[in-house]
Amino acid sequence: MTKTPKILFAGLMASTMLVTPLVAAEVPAGVTLAADQTFTYRVLDEHSSVDPQVVEDVSGSEIVRDIFEGLHNQDGDGNLVAGVAESYTSNEANDEYTFNLRANAKWSNGDPVVAGDFVYAWQRLVDPELASPYSWFGELMSIENAGAILAGEKPVTDLGISAPDDHTLVVKLTASLPYFPLMTTHASTFPVHKATLDAHGADWTKPENIVSNGAYVLTEHVPSERSARERNTMYWDNDATVIDKVVALVINDENVALTRYFAGELDRTEVPAGQYPKLKAEYPDQATSFPRLCSYYYTINLTDTTSEALKDVRVREALSLAIDRDIIVDKVLAGGQTAAYSFTPAATAGFNVPDVPAASMSQAERDAKAVSLMADAGFGPGLTVDLVYNTSEAHKKIAVAVSQMWKQKLGVEVTLANQEWKTFLETRGNQDYQVARAGWCGDYNEASTFLDLLDSGSGYNDAKYNNAAVDALLSDAKTSANPQPLYTEIEQHIAADVPVIPIYHYAGVYMLDSDLGNWPVKNVEQNWYSKDLYKIAE
Repeated sequence: MTKTPKILFAGLMASTMLVTPLVAAEVPAGVTLAADQTFTYRVLDEHSSVDPQVVEDVSGSEIVRDIFEGLHNQDGDGNLVAGVAESYTSNEANDEYTFNLRANAKWSNGDPVVAGDFVYAWQRLVDPELASPYSWFGELMSIENAGAILAGEKPVTDLGISAPDDHTLVVKLTASLPYFPLMTTHASTFPVHKATLDAHGADWTKPENIVSNGAYVLTEHVPSERSARERNTMYWDNDATVIDKVVALVINDENVALTRYFAGELDRTEVPAGQYPKLKAEYPDQATSFPRLCSYYYTINLTDTTSEALKDVRVREALSLAIDRDIIVDKVLAGGQTAAYSFTPAATAGFNVPDVPAASMSQAERDAKAVSLMADAGFGPGLTVDLVYNTSEAHKKIAVAVSQMWKQKLGVEVTLANQEWKTFLETRGNQDYQVARAGWCGDYNEASTFLDLLDSGSGYNDAKYNNAAVDALLSDAKTSANPQPLYTEIEQHIAADVPVIPIYHYAGVYMLDSDLGNWPVKNVEQNWYSKDLYKIAE
């Protein structure tokens, strides 16, 4: 099956899949470890949450992957490795999975981790009362009755997940999903400790209250400033973990972060836009760039709260065509990013980038067509467009560049506005915008993790794009032995309707301290785990 990532293919040929054992922090022979095993890194914004069923951002998910553990983890290449599940079996149709949980998994308070903890967490994910921002993921996983529960038509206890005993978890699906195990590395599927939630309510994630089952426990959180997690001595593989403490510092300005990196305060920070070539030349062992499973795009509000001009597909297409993506990736960013004309990145497993008209045109041809489309739509110079982005120097540089392109080529006047992260999420999620910056990193390595965002029912379809043909194609792709032709059609619909404007596909562009070992540069999803890292003695 071409949609099946290589890591799973062998397992699908048999009824039982023995997941690769987790290998923590393999320290090469001859490496001397530093006495201080503290890893400190920079994040742009305050994380949304550390509640597995509530977190919705990358920085929050990084913390959650450290302090909680799901059925599976990933290794440095992005392959599945054992987490709480030591193995699993599936039926021939791949619509029922049985996970065998390890007996030595414990919560940080010493309680055993049992299958019922997963049942409770997954029911909680789709519970309308919680209103999880990732509740749609439960339906995307095709778990039996997830859709009806989200619609309020059935109780959460009808979700297709059960625990026949403490170490056996059974999941029933409504579709054949051979890549289903890949989806269990996502934070929303991690277990939670019900007794702790019952005891502390909304305060259960505070450091003084939280009980977790990952390699680390949350020990400090100063909102919009810093958070810290330290070794969980109850973690089943604690003896193989090297990093003792992990600190995330919120630094909104990437240039300030770079200064603090060179001052020795950070082990990892992002390279500011445009500075990678210079830094790579000066610090070849520290500046690094590698492909990411992420897309950077602008989403366009298609609801009644948008402008009349943006309701016209000709205007949307003109705006997309007028963006010179090569200038953005080569001049503004200059960190190995690639221009995007399709929504799904080329780095996605089993995905072939489809031909869309704009990709084969020269920029001069795109510009000429953009001018013609604006004239056909009846919108000449003087059209105003509001563009909002979350606070970041890189986002600002891109927005400024795009606004200049729109003004110079189309006469469009752009009003730019930046917002703090949580405010920005609310603005975009409530469709209180015209055009907004957006980015998406794959929740698993398969094209549906991107394309399902454009399903009319997706919780992250901030454009509120509604195309029945796309919905049908997405549904058909879930059970197709060869979904690539369907994905091509979906991308062609997106290119024709322009609910979003793909701009570039990400690269991981970091300054990584040469004393930091085992960073997973080959994992395009960048699901990293502090337990797999180590600090080298200088």
